[in-house]
Amino acid sequence: MYGSMTPICFTSPLIEKPGGKESMPQTPPFSAMFDSSGYNRNLYQSAEDSCGGLCYHDNNLLSGSLEALIQHLVPNVDYYPDRTYIFTFLLSSRLFMHPYELMAKVCHLCIEHQRLSDPNGDKNQIRKIAPKILQLLTEWTETFPYDFRDERMMRNLKDLAHRIASGEETYRKNVQQMLQCLIRKLAALSQYEDVLAKISSTSTDRLTVLKTKPQSIQRDIITVCSDPYTLAQQLTHIELERLNYIGPEEFVQAFVQKDPLDNDKSCYSERKKTRNLEAYVEWFNRLSYLVATEICMPVKKKHRARMIEYFIDVARECFNIGNFNSLMAIISGMNMSPVSRLKKTWAKVKTAKFDVLEHQMDPSSNFYNYRTALRGAAQRSLTAHSSREKIVIPFFSLLIKDIYFLNEGCANRLPNGHVNFEKFWELAKQVSEFMTWKQVECPFERDRKILQYLLTVPVFSEDALYLASYESEGPENHIEKDRWKSLRSSLLGRV
Repeated sequence: MYGSMTPICFTSPLIEKPGGKESMPQTPPFSAMFDSSGYNRNLYQSAEDSCGGLCYHDNNLLSGSLEALIQHLVPNVDYYPDRTYIFTFLLSSRLFMHPYELMAKVCHLCIEHQRLSDPNGDKNQIRKIAPKILQLLTEWTETFPYDFRDERMMRNLKDLAHRIASGEETYRKNVQQMLQCLIRKLAALSQYEDVLAKISSTSTDRLTVLKTKPQSIQRDIITVCSDPYTLAQQLTHIELERLNYIGPEEFVQAFVQKDPLDNDKSCYSERKKTRNLEAYVEWFNRLSYLVATEICMPVKKKHRARMIEYFIDVARECFNIGNFNSLMAIISGMNMSPVSRLKKTWAKVKTAKFDVLEHQMDPSSNFYNYRTALRGAAQRSLTAHSSREKIVIPFFSLLIKDIYFLNEGCANRLPNGHVNFEKFWELAKQVSEFMTWKQVECPFERDRKILQYLLTVPVFSEDALYLASYESEGPENHIEKDRWKSLRSSLLGRV
């Protein structure tokens, strides 16, 4: 549908090195990065850290000045930052400065401190530090590739990579590999965004199509895909594909506010880059409206009842797969007022299965039942032997809400001006779990015809849904009657 995107892999061996060099620290996969409290218990603490503007408790980094935290990110001959620290700092630093500003500082520190700019520098020293700098750049480009859509980022990256590569043939090969991988990811992203733009530019309201070409919409979802299990699988394809394109930084950028210690207001709005996250939320809304449209469309009551039962079965399969986002979108479509008011239709439906699903996604006690089911799916995913068992697609709006409240509930800075790193460990822990889930490859076979229908078939607007609902089962009171008249007049041009 969108072309394949190379999955990001974090467990591959690190940079190749000339024979006999000491091996680099291995970086764990995302699922192993944080322990249950959200802190990393094995933070490497070099001698200068304890007095260099970083504050620790029980070997956990709790806070630090921005400058000290940047210093802590940059490797030297004897030190390479912990993987959890790299991820957490790169994720949260954008609340205080642009990624390109951070990259400029990192490059400066690498070049100055390690004397990479000195042609007479100690070659042995450069050989020791080069793989570590290259590893840091690789982690950055793999985990936050979208930062490098900025020309300034790319310029700095190429400059530093070139300095590393000029000394050793092996590094030249690794630098080339890193840059090619990054360019592939950015090209795939552009392609995906083009497809999204194309889909949204051709989307029309179902009612408009019905009025102009009534014969063109003879199909419904059941004629396109009669098997609920297959539809749940195709929905999972769309979910995983869209999840895969969301950058971890988008969760933070969605809540960017002005840093009180930053006076530069001119470039602030540039930081709000959350297009893929928004596209995913739009997909959830589209699926809800599609479900409501398919239920309200049929003229006959028994056909509407059959459609409701069909979607209940699809939702149940989504639950079994671990696709909670599609499940919730289907339930919310069935709970929309134009659908829920169809009492005569619902009277013909066997609702026991629907009641079970609603119970699972019940919002009371902060979605306790859903959170329990999500934990179960996450646990299954950790011990899974197949891609099929690895699938965890969270109810996305709730994930964003959780991150929002975490962000709102704690200050970014402490009263002494230090960055509140304790908060950012917790934030990174939540986002890293999402990173594990989004890397799962969909194990189901794609069906282009079904995918095309789900993504492009016109759906009713809210007003058109109400009109279809009143046409199916007449208004029950004066308010509904008035609304029906007004909708017939405005949408159909009839009195």
